[in-house]
Amino acid sequence: MDTTLRLAQQPEADALLSRSPLALLIGMLLDQQVPMEWAFSGPYTIAQRLGRDDLDAHEIAGYDPDAFVALLSAKPAVHRYPGSMAKRIQQLCQYLVEHYDGDAAAVWRDVRTGKELLDRLMALPGFGKQKAQIFLALLGKQFGIRPEGWREAAGPYGEEGSYRSVADITGPESLEKVRAYKQQAKRAAKGAAAG
Repeated sequence: MDTTLRLAQQPEADALLSRSPLALLIGMLLDQQVPMEWAFSGPYTIAQRLGRDDLDAHEIAGYDPDAFVALLSAKPAVHRYPGSMAKRIQQLCQYLVEHYDGDAAAVWRDVRTGKELLDRLMALPGFGKQKAQIFLALLGKQFGIRPEGWREAAGPYGEEGSYRSVADITGPESLEKVRAYKQQAKRAAKGAAAG
């Protein structure tokens, strides 16, 4: 992977996300109920606490569950809900070990269609349809992984020129546009619920 991501807004954490498919999947998994930068810096924090430069699905899958919860819970915690996220990360890594021999990039390597890729992503523990579509859009827009029909499979997140999700963030300016879009969407949802 030779793209430089700007999701954690922290050079070391972004470098790990850019070179490690597993770190990127874990960052995406963590990206809920916390600020995006916090979520995407999580894989780097985990690697540091494990004393590694990279993450290994086999190591995380086989890690003692209580010790892994403690690793994520140490201050500053990797997530607002470190216990449940530790369990989800281990489930994700166990799935990758069972189905892809621990090679996270194998999830998207050799897929022929966007639908196939979406199905593979949705099969990952912790990845619902929306998270899978956003990740698919991220792969297409920033890594050039574009199987036939990838934009359609990514839904609105695949639209060119949109600023809806992490797939569209390439620096501070695009981050602000995505934040503005999300705030507008929240206001619209509140207005619809009130009406």
